Amino acid sequence: MASGVTVADNVITVFNEMKVRKAQVCEDDKKKRKKAVLFCLSQDMKNIVLEEGKEILLGDVGNTVDDPYLHFVKMLPPNDCRYALYDATYETKESKKEDLVFIFWAPENAPLKSKMIYASSKDAIKKKFTGIKHEWQVNGLEDIKDRRTLAEKLGGQSVITLEGSPL
Repeated sequence: MASGVTVADNVITVFNEMKVRKAQVCEDDKKKRKKAVLFCLSQDMKNIVLEEGKEILLGDVGNTVDDPYLHFVKMLPPNDCRYALYDATYETKESKKEDLVFIFWAPENAPLKSKMIYASSKDAIKKKFTGIKHEWQVNGLEDIKDRRTLAEKLGGQSVITLEGSPL
């Protein structure tokens, strides 16, 4: 069932920027690229918006963020739902890859009303995120904190590294 929630334009802009990996002109542009970003419902529960300050830029990786995946997991609120885009860098036995993963975070201890509105609004944001190959619903930290679970979503047993770390 649709909730009538709309997706803010800047959410679509961020998705398109993350999806298109154009050859960055300079190192500064590359550093500004988003590695991960969280989206939440607006105060009035009518729009899906960017969550202020909840993003990881490629420039942060290695400087202020050693492990982007663990940093991303720590950004997720323990008691409320979120949508997220995570730009996973991984390696299979054959090649190196980068894929966007759409994550629906709905922890067990989130309020029922929040879980219901986020679940019923998921299609609105998914329709805007065309071309996403990987979708993952996560219901608790135990499901997401082990990078192997994400690796399985990306390519099963063939994934040998995630974010440069062996599995």
